[in-house]
Amino acid sequence: MQKNYLPTSQLQTIYFGGGTPSLLNEDELGYLMDTIQKTFSVDQQAEITLEANPDDLTVDQLRLFKTLGINRLSIGTQSFQDVSLSYLNRAHNASQAQQSILNAQNLGFDNISIDLIYAIPVANHEIWQQDLEQATDLQIQHISAYCLTIETQTVFGRMLQRNQISPINDDFASEQFNTLIDHLSQHGFEQYEISNFAKNQVYSKHNSNYWIKNPYLGIGPSAHSYNGTTRQFNVASNGKYLQSIQQNTIPFSLETLSKADQVNEYLMTSLRTMWGCDLNKVFNSFGINVLNQNKKYIDEYIDKKLLKLDNNILKLTNSGKLFADKIASDLFIVE
Repeated sequence: MQKNYLPTSQLQTIYFGGGTPSLLNEDELGYLMDTIQKTFSVDQQAEITLEANPDDLTVDQLRLFKTLGINRLSIGTQSFQDVSLSYLNRAHNASQAQQSILNAQNLGFDNISIDLIYAIPVANHEIWQQDLEQATDLQIQHISAYCLTIETQTVFGRMLQRNQISPINDDFASEQFNTLIDHLSQHGFEQYEISNFAKNQVYSKHNSNYWIKNPYLGIGPSAHSYNGTTRQFNVASNGKYLQSIQQNTIPFSLETLSKADQVNEYLMTSLRTMWGCDLNKVFNSFGINVLNQNKKYIDEYIDKKLLKLDNNILKLTNSGKLFADKIASDLFIVE
């Protein structure tokens, strides 16, 4: 029903994201893979990722994933410390966090990413350092590290309102972010995007497509799609989504992107990467001179050593990465 949304039928990446797709059984996952293969042409070297929780990654499940063509795992480790996992209310423990990675490596998975969370209020810097040391000791190729955020309408948000937990301390978070960069750099990782680090250029091809504005198709409730000029947002309700599919329709809202929208999205995403924002590309594609339109802000951020400009490519400094969203929004083009 959606195959014509993409400008090409050739797929370079497939990503089974969360929810928790590792809960799918063999028939379910196999059915999805078969449908994709029948509908699209999948490149022989395609990156096929599955998100999984450590407690789902039994040896049998890992064998199944490998048989079905999964060649990259994104494991929701979050931490290797029980005190942090308990705070985050995770179902797995520290032992399972480590064992799931070892099991995957023993079965031949050589492209493994793990998620880590920093700025957890219960954790001191020593605990965060232990997390990083354990991650690098395990010889993982890719690490995604995210600062804990507390949203209002969540369990953590309600706990914060009742003073059951402490708010995130910005200085504490900044210190742990800098520790993250220093430690992973010393162990051969490139910070190719603010939250993503890779060894030996084993970047996430799928996520990189988002940042460089390649088209993608999202399937399922809440899924987003992008084809260069429009965005689609599938309805979030499982019930409404399923009911519509049975009636051979897809419930989504459509957004047509203006020239300013496209430029601003490129500014927002490209500045997060080590490749930066190519101002020549913006001018050649859209006829907009970002440097002229935002000279005041750009000069100010360069003076503060938050931005650098080299060969007409804007990049964030390490200090600037702490203010990425603010800097990008200040550079937004207004039509």
